[in-house]
Amino acid sequence: LEKKYDKACEFCKKHKTRIHYVIYGILITAYLAVVIAACSLNFQRALPLFIITVLAIFFICWDFLIAKYEDRIAAFFSPGERYLEKQWFWLKWVLCAAFIITIICWLIFDTAKQGSRQLISFGGLLVYVLLMFIFSKYPTRVAWRPVFSGIGMQFILGLLILRTKVGFDVFNWLGIQIQTFLEYSDTGAKFVFGEKYTDHFFAFKVLPIVVFFSTVMSMLYHIGFMQWLIGKVGWIMQIFMGTTPVESLVAAGNIFVGQTESPLLVRPYLPYITKSELHAVMTAGFSTIAGSVLGAYISFGVSASHLLTASVMSAPASLATSKLFWPETEKPTVSLRSGLPMAKGESKNLLEAASQGASTSILLVANIAVNLISFLALLAFLDSALSWVGNLFDYPQLNFENICAYIFMPFSFMMGVDWEDSFVVGGLLGYKTFFNEFVAYERLSKLIHNRERGGSMYVNGVKQYMTVRSEVIATYALCGFANFGSLGLVIGGLTSIAPSKKKEIAGGAFRAMIAGTVACFMTACVAGMLTAAGLEVPCHILLENAFNSTDFPANSTELVECCQQLFSSVNHSQEIFPGGNYSLSSWKGCCQILDRPAFHC
Repeated sequence: LEKKYDKACEFCKKHKTRIHYVIYGILITAYLAVVIAACSLNFQRALPLFIITVLAIFFICWDFLIAKYEDRIAAFFSPGERYLEKQWFWLKWVLCAAFIITIICWLIFDTAKQGSRQLISFGGLLVYVLLMFIFSKYPTRVAWRPVFSGIGMQFILGLLILRTKVGFDVFNWLGIQIQTFLEYSDTGAKFVFGEKYTDHFFAFKVLPIVVFFSTVMSMLYHIGFMQWLIGKVGWIMQIFMGTTPVESLVAAGNIFVGQTESPLLVRPYLPYITKSELHAVMTAGFSTIAGSVLGAYISFGVSASHLLTASVMSAPASLATSKLFWPETEKPTVSLRSGLPMAKGESKNLLEAASQGASTSILLVANIAVNLISFLALLAFLDSALSWVGNLFDYPQLNFENICAYIFMPFSFMMGVDWEDSFVVGGLLGYKTFFNEFVAYERLSKLIHNRERGGSMYVNGVKQYMTVRSEVIATYALCGFANFGSLGLVIGGLTSIAPSKKKEIAGGAFRAMIAGTVACFMTACVAGMLTAAGLEVPCHILLENAFNSTDFPANSTELVECCQQLFSSVNHSQEIFPGGNYSLSSWKGCCQILDRPAFHC
């Protein structure tokens, strides 16, 4: 038996590669058989699985061809590359002119269709670029390719996601799937904290999501999926924007992981990067949020699809603002030709990776909890002190939010927020900058819930909710780690990874925070340009507010739309009054607006 066992072991060692190929072949064949069976039973139901399979096959084939025939592919395209290099001087101006003309034409047609509000967002985008150029470290050394291509990538991504049906449906579907996926954390929370765990919503509902997401990310990192995905996104940004491999990879990494975790992907190269690259690494961290906290914001009730879109769009924006605010003046030592393998996970197997991910999240969860306790307590004390000071001058309404609102009001208006909502959004931006985005999103979620419930828009002169457009722009503007709390976190985290760069990190961190803030504002401007107008509040609330006022409302498009919807619901119902939330005043008002026959009304 021992001899036979040894022979079997020798055979396996000798034909190890072939055996692996056979096993992989059987598994792939079985998987494809499952996909085909699912598609044949119900193709519509199996569509997501089919798309994932097609994408996986495409990228596996792509990686195989690049690995085996990279030199031949490069030689095949080299004549075209040399021709482009020769003609690039005039070609870049032609491309820039074509892009600008396209944007202008699109704005003209879109303004004619959607209204003039998009122009304010476009003007705001130009103002932010101009401000960054004026206060740039080296204004005369700015390379405009990363700036324009970054803004262009932002605009194209936004156009695909926010304006095309396919793009919107895909990101909306992804948002729903992520929400469903995050709800599985409730099982663990219920087991540990009991059936009434939702009574303490934040501690026992939101924070377990952070633990769950951190565990999943650690597992994906262990199997190499995250490195592969980050590498692909980084490569796309590097090709289109002309940025270096280090800053491109870190910017791509920040879409998925936190501002202190993403530099670990390129840890061996950090001591050799230039000041501009270091600034880009820090800016990328400030202008995006981590996947682990994304789930927490979704649980607040903030739109999952908009948060996903903001995370993706802010990556090229961070490189654009970084290269505008601190242009490259040195020659980068880490280039594409020298190669850039990413760091791998330390765990030995998948279970260990899951355990490490959960353990790592302990510090993150504790950090979020203690920061929120201290910040909210400090905010309450500050509001009380300011109210006391304001009371001395017969202005007891004075608080921290009002002060921030006045400071950030012009910035929020430049993004395209409605003027009557810019004061509220300004306050949210103040919370995000001086405290953190958790506090800001928690306040935003209250405004969203107030709008969904309906009711009076103003209570004692204080606005209770905003328009949907203002909520969307605020969601994009708040989607980043650019705050004073994160400033210390970045300095401490990067200094521990690259001690030789301590002086440069401390010197450039504040500029990077400003650049990260502006990158979020630019993303919000693009969202403001592309957000399609729609009914801002439910029809029954809109009609109730309009017809219960003392003055009869003007025939706005929204009112007419809602009244038409109300009468069409009668035509498709057996009842004259088809239930619902519509009051008698709404019916009477709609009769007057649409001038319907008395019998019908």
